[in-house]
Amino acid sequence: MSFLRNRKKTLTLLAFVFPALLFYSVFVLAPSIGGGWYSLTDWNGLNPTYKMVGFGNYIEALTDDRFFLDSIWFTLKYVVFMVILSNFFAILLAVLIESRKRSKVWFRTIFFMPNMISLIIGGFMWMFIFTKVLPYIAEHTAFKFLDQSWIGDPKLSFFAIIILSLWSGVGYLMVIYIAALQGVPQQLKEAASIDGANAFQTFRNVTLPMIYPALTIGLFVTLNNSFKVFEAVFALTGGGPGRATQVIALNIFEEAFSMSNRYGYASAKAMILFMIVFIITIVQLWIMKRREVEV
Repeated sequence: MSFLRNRKKTLTLLAFVFPALLFYSVFVLAPSIGGGWYSLTDWNGLNPTYKMVGFGNYIEALTDDRFFLDSIWFTLKYVVFMVILSNFFAILLAVLIESRKRSKVWFRTIFFMPNMISLIIGGFMWMFIFTKVLPYIAEHTAFKFLDQSWIGDPKLSFFAIIILSLWSGVGYLMVIYIAALQGVPQQLKEAASIDGANAFQTFRNVTLPMIYPALTIGLFVTLNNSFKVFEAVFALTGGGPGRATQVIALNIFEEAFSMSNRYGYASAKAMILFMIVFIITIVQLWIMKRREVEV
């Protein structure tokens, strides 16, 4: 009876999981496996026939393609800024909102709303802000420094992309950290306060260690999203000026759809991006999980 009951429970769970697993296999796993196969070919996306080139596409991408290598370094710089700034501002907003006695729901809604807007639309909105609104403000106020070439200057266009990405993504992380903060026992904070700890010391020594699981999730989310960034750059700068702000995903897109239709070569670049994200994510999760155990 026990065996039959366990078997029935297992079959029930599999029945619930099967639809999601089927969709995941068809729309994620199968294309990924296909991309890995085509990365070893010279397929152009149109002809039914193609030749095997082995690791030739990978060697070309990592040795001869200067634009791809530049896009890797630019993406890494973007990832560093986004991982640090996104989680910092998300935790800061979460702490500030949770410290309020009233209007919590109102502020949560305001900061989460940009996450509900398409980044393409958000990019066009911020394009208007950078090219029209900020110069107007600079002209009619004392903030003359706002009148800059935010899109045309490579140094400033990088920060314009960062601003757009933070505006869109911080609200989502903030909700995760708010949920984690609500799970911190109030007794621990009160005990720290009685022992003479100020607000910052209480947060660093009591609250922060208690929300480490949420921090692990936050870092995981920002790492993955930052490496795969596409819409923000595509809508705001298009990778320009020139190729100064081209990220890996945009380079792959151009290789496959806008330049020479080298789908096999673009698939090899996509697999390189996958391996970079996979390795860095595994290292990040290992480090954070070890910190959680130590805490």
